[in-house]
Amino acid sequence: MRSSIWRLARSLAIAYLVVLLLAMIFEERFIFIPRGYDGGANWNPDGLHFEDVFFTAADGTQLHGWYCPVEEPRAVILFAHGNAGNLSNRAPVVRKLQHYLDATVMLFDYRGYGRSEGRPHEAGVLQDARAARAWLARRAGVEEQEIVLVGRSLGGAVMVDLAAGDGAHALVLESTFTSIPEVAALRFPFLPVRTLIRNRFDSLAKIERYGGPLFQSHGDADQLIPYEFGRTLHEAAVGPKEFFTLPFGGHNDAQPDEYYLALNEFLGGLTTRSSD
Repeated sequence: MRSSIWRLARSLAIAYLVVLLLAMIFEERFIFIPRGYDGGANWNPDGLHFEDVFFTAADGTQLHGWYCPVEEPRAVILFAHGNAGNLSNRAPVVRKLQHYLDATVMLFDYRGYGRSEGRPHEAGVLQDARAARAWLARRAGVEEQEIVLVGRSLGGAVMVDLAAGDGAHALVLESTFTSIPEVAALRFPFLPVRTLIRNRFDSLAKIERYGGPLFQSHGDADQLIPYEFGRTLHEAAVGPKEFFTLPFGGHNDAQPDEYYLALNEFLGGLTTRSSD
């Protein structure tokens, strides 16, 4: 009996270690779900005026984006998408930002996504955002700190890092988490992910270093990134801030028109206050 129990315990321990090792080896594949360029219709969306742009990250990785200008923009926006797909799925977001905010918008793909080279990892993705902002500032003729940073889900963590390090005209976060370890611990409570995970995207630790305006939204029915994560991140922010709750909103639900109206009012208030 003791021998059987010992063999069972040993087998379970080995299986646990194998699962842990595989989780560590394939960590990036759990976090990043890129879709490459396929030349489909999404890459030429109807009614969207854009320029294909290519630029280079600090480590030499070539990246791709869409520059979507409007005449006499009221805002210049850099948009960072979530962890799946690529920028070709985000044309409807650009249309909304242009319609409601009268904004020039730049979308970009992280390394390994769409037409961008390389493979994604935390340090590289954060470099990609810095390179995109620098390119956008030059092209739009504004200072980097005059750009509104908008990030959705993983993109929110990317924009928090950018704003915390260098500031922004405003930071806009959609369905963003506190940190990757916290999300992973929710999904894999039986693994010591808080200690072992390498790609941390720790927005909760960074956001207090950003003292500028923050507009944040989260669906209260989000089953992927819990609503409470968004509230916790918001409470840690130290600057002027506003939180927009999407009633019954799931993680991948589109932002309603009411959201864009509220965001427009928030950004308009920044312009009014700065001119007083």
